[in-house]
Amino acid sequence: MTAQEQLVYVVDDDQGMLDSTVWLLESVGLKALPFTSGRAFLDACEPNRPACVLLDVRMPGMGGLNVQEELRRRGIELPLIFVSGHADVPIVVRAFRAGAVDFIEKPYNEQLLLDSVQQALASRAQPVRQVDQRLPEIEARLASLTPRERDVLLPLVRGYTNREVAEQLDISVKTVDLYRSRVMKRMQAETLPELVGMAIAAGLVDALNLRG
Repeated sequence: MTAQEQLVYVVDDDQGMLDSTVWLLESVGLKALPFTSGRAFLDACEPNRPACVLLDVRMPGMGGLNVQEELRRRGIELPLIFVSGHADVPIVVRAFRAGAVDFIEKPYNEQLLLDSVQQALASRAQPVRQVDQRLPEIEARLASLTPRERDVLLPLVRGYTNREVAEQLDISVKTVDLYRSRVMKRMQAETLPELVGMAIAAGLVDALNLRG
C-alpha cells in the first residue's frame, strides 16, 4: 500500500495547529484531511478506507473523547492518536482504555508524531496490538524499579499530584520529583501519558482507582 492510498484525518479546532500538522504530514508524502470539528469529521469519515485519526482532546461542542465514543458506537475501528495540551491522567487513561493507540502532548515533537502516525497506519494494514508487542519490554523495565520507585509510580499514573504523592508516602515534594525523574528514565518514558500507557499495558492501572 502506498502512502498516497493511506489517509490521516486531522481534527483540531486550532486552525494554526491544524494547518501545520497537515503540512507536516504532507511533507512526508501522506494524504491528510483537515477538520475543525469532531462533527464535521464524523460526517466525512470513510470507515473502510486505510486511515488513522489525529484527534484533539478539547474542542468546542464535541470533544475528542466524545468523537471516540461515537466512532465505537458506529462500529468504526480506526487507530486514534490523541493530541492535547492538557494531558491529565484520567483523560489519558480513558482514551487508552477506549482503544487509542497513542496520546501526544502539545507542543509535539514532529518526528514523534510522524512515527506514531506511521505505526498507526501499519497497525491498520496489519492489525497487531502494539501493546502486546511491547509488553515483555515494559514488564522488564517495571522489574528494574526499586520498591520506592514503584511506590511513586503507582499514584502518579493514577492521577495524583507530586504534592499528594509526597503526603501519601510521608516524604518531601523534592524527593518525589527526584523519584519521578528516575522512574521516567528507567521506564524510558518521555511524557506522563506515555508512562500511563505503559502502566495500562502492564495492568497496573485500575479505572476505579483513578482521580477524576
